[in-house]
Amino acid sequence: MIVYGRNPVREALRGRRAAAVGQIWATAQAAREPWVAERGPAPASAEEIEALCGSPSHQGLCAEAGPYPYAEGAELLASREPLIVALDQVQDPQNLGSVCRTAECAGADGVVIPERRAAEVTPAVCKASAGAVEHLAVARVRNLADFLLEARDAGCWSYGASASEQQGRAPVAYDSPDYRGSGVILVLGSEGSGLRPRVAASCDELIALPVRGRIGSLNVSAAASAILYEILQTRLDSSS
Repeated sequence: MIVYGRNPVREALRGRRAAAVGQIWATAQAAREPWVAERGPAPASAEEIEALCGSPSHQGLCAEAGPYPYAEGAELLASREPLIVALDQVQDPQNLGSVCRTAECAGADGVVIPERRAAEVTPAVCKASAGAVEHLAVARVRNLADFLLEARDAGCWSYGASASEQQGRAPVAYDSPDYRGSGVILVLGSEGSGLRPRVAASCDELIALPVRGRIGSLNVSAAASAILYEILQTRLDSSS
C-alpha cells in the first residue's frame, strides 16, 4: 500500500506499521522538512508522485507502507471497559477515514467493520483519517451482528444510532444512557439505509441525536463525533 500526504506518511512512520515503511518519494519542497529529509527520500516531481499514489492530494509526499495490519475483534473486546465504534456497511472511504480520526482522538479502543460491502482501509482512508488509522486498531469481522452478540457476552453494551423506530423499538435520546461502568459499542449504519434489521436487533438500545432542521439525519461521521464525545464526557465526569 502506498500512503500519500504529509500526515498519513508521518503517522505511518510513527504508528503500528512503522517497521514496514519502505521507500519514500518527495518533491524538493516536501523533502526540506527535517523528518522527511532524515529518511533519505527519493526525489520525484509532483506528477511522478501522483502517478505512484493515484491521487493529486499527495502534498508532495508518498511512501510504501506495506499491507494494513488489521486487528481481531476479540482483541478489542479484551480491553477493560472498551469503547469501540462498529460500522454497518459504511462504504464511503471519506466517512470511514473521518470516523477513524474522531475515534482515535476520542480515545476509542478501535473501529470494527464488516468484511463485505463496506469500505476497508485504503490509501484514501489513510488520507481522510489524517493518519489516525496508523495508531487506531481497526478490525474486520465476518458478521457484525455476531460480533455484537460476542460483545454482549464480554460484558459490553451496544448502542445503535438510529433516527427512527426499528422493529417496534423507539430510540432514546443519545445522552440518556449511562455509558459508565462497562464496555460500550457505538453502532453506526450506512450512509443511505442506516442499520440493517439484524444489526439493530443485536443492539441493547437504540439512540438518536436531535434533528431540528429539514434534513432528516446527520452524516455518519458527524453523528459519530457528537455521540463519541458525549460518551467521552460522561466517562470523564465519572472519573473526576
